[in-house]
Amino acid sequence: MADKCILIIDDSTESIDILVDLLKETYKIKAAPNGKLGLKIAGSPSPPDLIILDIVMPEMDGYEVCRELKANNSTSDIPVIFMSATSDSDTIKKIDEVGGADLFSKPIEPDTVTSMVKKYLS
Repeated sequence: MADKCILIIDDSTESIDILVDLLKETYKIKAAPNGKLGLKIAGSPSPPDLIILDIVMPEMDGYEVCRELKANNSTSDIPVIFMSATSDSDTIKKIDEVGGADLFSKPIEPDTVTSMVKKYLS
């Protein structure tokens, strides 16, 4: 299982730390503090198997990052799980529109995250 790699894109180091601690035993983890670097890592010769993406980030929000991932042939098949403080119907609709696979809410609920990650990596 540790051959699967997850890329976490979030401007909050606190969220990255929580997710790394939660997932590092089972998966390889890469992290990016912004969308631009996240896109670069995703498009590298060793792309991740799954991306966990924050919606609210400076410069480039999660929707824009996901749009770019889905528009690129080399990254379009990577499932993207969004994380957000809001999970209202507008947010869910927008995630669907940009090609996101799923959404979990902040604060991070460990059981929800681990089961969601398993669902997309099994």
